[in-house]
Amino acid sequence: MLSFALKRLLLMIPLTFGITLITFTVIHLAPGGPVEVETEMSLKASAQARENLKRLYGLDKPLHVQYFDWLKRFVKLDFGISFVDGKKVFDKIKERIPVTLTINLLSLILIMAIAIPIGVLSATKQYSIFDKLTTVFVFVGFSTPTFWLALILMIIFGVTLGLLPISGIQSIDVSGMTKMERLLDWARHLILPVGLSAFGGIAGLSRYSRSSMLEVIRQDYIRTAKAKGLKESDIIIHHALRNALMPIVTILGLSVPGLIGGSVIFETIFAIPGMGQLFYSSAMARDYPTIMGILVIGAVLTLIGNLIADVSYALVDPRVRVKGK
Repeated sequence: MLSFALKRLLLMIPLTFGITLITFTVIHLAPGGPVEVETEMSLKASAQARENLKRLYGLDKPLHVQYFDWLKRFVKLDFGISFVDGKKVFDKIKERIPVTLTINLLSLILIMAIAIPIGVLSATKQYSIFDKLTTVFVFVGFSTPTFWLALILMIIFGVTLGLLPISGIQSIDVSGMTKMERLLDWARHLILPVGLSAFGGIAGLSRYSRSSMLEVIRQDYIRTAKAKGLKESDIIIHHALRNALMPIVTILGLSVPGLIGGSVIFETIFAIPGMGQLFYSSAMARDYPTIMGILVIGAVLTLIGNLIADVSYALVDPRVRVKGK
């Protein structure tokens, strides 16, 4: 098992460098740049001033030279200096990443806690009213645009009913609150973002869980267990569920990029000071160092999610460990 995990871990190294190369190239080939963004509104900006800015940012060098300069800093965990405010990119990300990780982890826990039981119940009660209702829920979850749903929830719960805050992660007067009041205030601020982030995932994963469980409960060993007189609950929990979880584990690992990518939408809408909001503002300002830092960290987190999925898959199914040796 240890050798299996080490092989997957070593495979992450070339993948990370490949991702950085492609990302760096695409970002710099995109139209517009930090110099153009800073000078397009200034009529007094001369050609010499633009050249000075390029030299200051190191954009006057060939693209491959810029990449290797960035790579030398990256191996030292130095993402460079932001073009916008002159702060270290690593420090800016360090301030924002706990918020994004907290929201995404809470969303993932919520997805697993709700979607898997829904999928199992839908499979065991196939074509029942519950199964039909969850099918409708899945279609709604897949077809509803995230930004539209966010605005509707903000209007209903924030503006009309006044039950939940619609921006930030804490109130303005948080300094005068006790620890318990701060915790409750923090939880109220996260209800809408976490629920919105988990909504689509619950719809999708519940359907995958249903399909996987349906395939398992039709196997011969399940019919044998029923013929022996075992309780249906014992058959589902102790025999069927573990095998049904194998494809679900893989899907959970692949869902990490979607959660991180979705942060850009709901963090911008809810004015949450996380990596998603930072990425959006950096992209608008063409802040290359910050964009690269966020994308690389997102890529590493995605690879770690896939690694956890591979290891979990191996724990669930010993045959994977044998093939991976």
